[in-house]
Amino acid sequence: MTDVGSSIDPTTPSIARVYDYLLGGKDNYAVDRQVGDVFKRDLPGSVAIAFANRQALTRAVEVIATTTGIRQFIDLGSGLPTANNVHQVAQRHAPDSRVVYVDIDPQVLVHGRALLEENDRTRVVPVDVRDPQGVRTHPDTLELIDFDRPVAVMFSAILHHVNDEEDPAGIVRYWRDHVPSGSYFFVSHFRSGNNTETAEAERVLQETFGRGRWRTDEEIEALLHGLEILAPGIVPASLWRPVVVDSPWNSSDERDLTVWERLIAAGLARKA
Repeated sequence: MTDVGSSIDPTTPSIARVYDYLLGGKDNYAVDRQVGDVFKRDLPGSVAIAFANRQALTRAVEVIATTTGIRQFIDLGSGLPTANNVHQVAQRHAPDSRVVYVDIDPQVLVHGRALLEENDRTRVVPVDVRDPQGVRTHPDTLELIDFDRPVAVMFSAILHHVNDEEDPAGIVRYWRDHVPSGSYFFVSHFRSGNNTETAEAERVLQETFGRGRWRTDEEIEALLHGLEILAPGIVPASLWRPVVVDSPWNSSDERDLTVWERLIAAGLARKA
């Protein structure tokens, strides 16, 4: 998270650009790769967290677009565009879907302008996710989102960058109270593992960005208070409604996960 309206600073690492680097993107600088390499070099296997999270987000958008009738999405803390962005997945299944991306990283906003040029059903709102009222009442949001109809609110890998004193539960509660019944909430979140890998990864993020809070399954569930958490609940992201290949070698729908894959959880909830 950076200040709204600040220019791109290639000398200061960005959460969005580090994430882009871990996913194999090219929109990053040496300072971002330096942070990313700490995970790649000192915490081998940790890159799986980024991929497990992205794949769960893709599946969640597909589930919402194909089973709920919802055609409007708000992607909070969207990050840099990569493969299978929310609007691409949603519009693949429901071409009339509309997506508002929310981020304040200057480089994300630059790429957002390109999204606007190629797709008139997307908007990029430059408001901090910690200001939900500012997001909801922004003219670009109101142009695209009808708050009298159900909305899909996506908290993909963003709430763990909101420290406890910044009231992440209050952010979710605001959206819960300001969208109609039938709205859906997707959350993915760093998941406490009570192990050295969790502690070291959390230390790197806190020292670099001053934020990055691992939470237990119970704490993640508490963020969704007042919402109906749908099956299979809050689970490791790789196990959240996985695409299972029909094969004689599959003995179950689950598989053994690495310690890193267990450090990102996902869940989908519905407002009754």
